[in-house]
Amino acid sequence: MSSLKGKTLFITGGSRGIGRAIALRAARDGANVVIAAKSAEPHAKLPGTIFSVAEEIEAAGGRALPLQVDVREEDQVRAAMAKAAEHFGGIDMLINNAGAINLMGVEHTPLKKYDLIQGVNHRATFLCAQAALPWLKQSSQGHILSLSPPINMAPHWLKPFSPYTVSKYGMTILTLGMAEEFRDYGISCNTLWPATYIATAAVEVNLGGDGAVQVSRKPEVMADAAHAILVTARGELTGQSLLDEQALARIGITDLSSYSCIPGNEDKLQRDFFLD
Repeated sequence: MSSLKGKTLFITGGSRGIGRAIALRAARDGANVVIAAKSAEPHAKLPGTIFSVAEEIEAAGGRALPLQVDVREEDQVRAAMAKAAEHFGGIDMLINNAGAINLMGVEHTPLKKYDLIQGVNHRATFLCAQAALPWLKQSSQGHILSLSPPINMAPHWLKPFSPYTVSKYGMTILTLGMAEEFRDYGISCNTLWPATYIATAAVEVNLGGDGAVQVSRKPEVMADAAHAILVTARGELTGQSLLDEQALARIGITDLSSYSCIPGNEDKLQRDFFLD
């Protein structure tokens, strides 16, 4: 399969950043895209809502269903999955993109913040996968793709912000576990992580504003990498933790210079978290 035409993608947290980019890439194929996120009203500092992205999806050639969903709330997630399946006749792919970030260690992380990042990151991966499973089992191209890193147990990654690390590694462990659990259903499960910083609102807010953007790639590199994974033939690729560079190399794309935010800045790009 080389196209997502007619396939239905359920994307959590897709109102901006990488989720939005994945949605628009799928839309260009003629996919059906469910944008499941909390952002129904414009934010003073963060661009994009589920409705603005839905308009962009339709303009790009796809079909859109914007749903306001808090991925920590079981009733909302299960209702959204049922509505998406009814609207589009099923669900083919779940993209666990919603994320919360907190770059503090155990000593300075409030319990409320700890619960937030666990709930939005690994708990939502579990909940959304379980809720989507009845429809993924019926799909000819069932796939779960979680935006989480390869697990690196080096102490220098465990030390600085272990609460956040637990939440992201938890996504990966769940997804790799599901790859084996759901193998007999023909459902592929993989993770995807950027090799470098990606220019999103989260990077600007948490990692240094314009300075971080200058050493980042555009979200489109992750969108194209996700597309390369999702169009892979059923059963051919599962149980893998891939970087965007690796996913694109699988389809012969190795020159990534066009994705740099600053042309000619390829040698200055910042390696992303958890990667040595």
